[in-house]
Amino acid sequence: MIDNRLKKEKFRIEGKKPAAKTEKKEFASDNKGRAGTPNGKALSGKKPRVETRSEKMYNGKGENGKGQNGKVQNGKVQNEKTFSRTSQSDKRQDGKTRNGKIRNDERPGNKFHKERGQGNSSQCPVYRRCGSCQLLHLPYKKQLEQKQKELETLLKPFCRLESMIGMSDPYHYRNKVHAVFDHDRKGNPISGVYEANSHIVVPVESCLIEDQKSDEIIGTIRVMLKSFKIRTYDEDTGYGLLRHVLIRRGFETGEIMVVLVTASPVFPSKNNFIKALRERHPEITTVIQNLNNRGTSMVLGDKENILYGKGYIEDVLCGCRFRISSKSFYQVNPVQTEVLYKKAIDAAGLTGKERIIDAYCGIGTIGIVASSHVKEVIGVELNKDAVRDAIENAKLNHIKNASFYCNDAGKFMVNMAESGEHVDVVFMDPPRSGSTEEFIDSVSKMRPDKVVYVSCGPETLVRDLEYFKKKGYEAKKAWGVDMFPWTTHVETIVEICRK
Repeated sequence: MIDNRLKKEKFRIEGKKPAAKTEKKEFASDNKGRAGTPNGKALSGKKPRVETRSEKMYNGKGENGKGQNGKVQNGKVQNEKTFSRTSQSDKRQDGKTRNGKIRNDERPGNKFHKERGQGNSSQCPVYRRCGSCQLLHLPYKKQLEQKQKELETLLKPFCRLESMIGMSDPYHYRNKVHAVFDHDRKGNPISGVYEANSHIVVPVESCLIEDQKSDEIIGTIRVMLKSFKIRTYDEDTGYGLLRHVLIRRGFETGEIMVVLVTASPVFPSKNNFIKALRERHPEITTVIQNLNNRGTSMVLGDKENILYGKGYIEDVLCGCRFRISSKSFYQVNPVQTEVLYKKAIDAAGLTGKERIIDAYCGIGTIGIVASSHVKEVIGVELNKDAVRDAIENAKLNHIKNASFYCNDAGKFMVNMAESGEHVDVVFMDPPRSGSTEEFIDSVSKMRPDKVVYVSCGPETLVRDLEYFKKKGYEAKKAWGVDMFPWTTHVETIVEICRK
């Protein structure tokens, strides 16, 4: 009896242990493997590697390896069968179309979109490593409630907060997509995002909040690198060419810009590379090579070379057309940007007689949208590239009552005040770090009747509202606009009046 039990025990140990070891070796074989495998790691067992979707697209295959039918709809090549993605795009999800774009929740196999607005972090394999979508585990309605509650707590000492304005379709809203390029231990190119608080690249095949077409283009570029013998940049050794790929897409116009960020100005076979890329994605309207040979975390360098097209794209926002270059600031969620700008203009209470300042104006979006509601627009921005785009955008929209200046907004307004000039309303949309006491001092010297503060940083907004209060201005009402679903970020508009 004892011998039999020992035999059984020996069989149990020998039967299960080796299998566990083998599995462990497979998962540890490649630390920087392909997206879609556990923890982003490639398996090394006997099973043949499954071709990724981007490789299928590159090789002229659609879903299940079937060819594409090449149908054209509104000037864009459409696939008869679209692969189910868990990425970000402007496409809607109720089976209908918006502006000629296919919506996507009735496509077979699209499990994530089966229950709209339901939080499900399991659908993103890199959810915890990436760290961008901090609220992916929550249903969308709960996210809005949480953001509303947090904003109410922050703004309670200052003003009343209206209900949070959310999205009816909170997926794939980002019109700007950035991918870091690296390689795994075997030298295979990978693309994705930096793991939170590190420079370790997490491979990403697709993303829930990015534009889907942009994700597809990035996947195609990644697959093309080997055939063109282009190496990805290695931060440790300084060798390699391709560092990043940045894609911007005009959701209304359909125009697409691809920015290839390289460590060297020498780009072997660049013409053939661009030709091959456009054969697979003919919707690309311009391609730019950006040179970044600095050892910093900055994505874009100073020098650029236009490889194809006009070097910029255009998009339509609130009925106005805007020119967008690679370095231009342009809101990443155009659907909610229209909501944001219309609410900000309503908060200003414009009558058509006002003289306004658009501070931190960027490419002039708020000022140009507001120009038909006021007498005069003055835009001020420190970024010279953005100011150049703003001037072009005013011409593009045949606007005669707007002028734009490259200057520090605070100093510019102090000079205006010392010259005895007056404005009625100041629109301000500072970076997440907020405004400065110097700028708010300059506002108080100008003595506008109203300030409309558009903020993407609630904590710094509260700090600035406190200082506005000391300078004789009082917050009256606020609105939260959810520009960044599935993340903790929120945009806020505050109506501030002079006492």
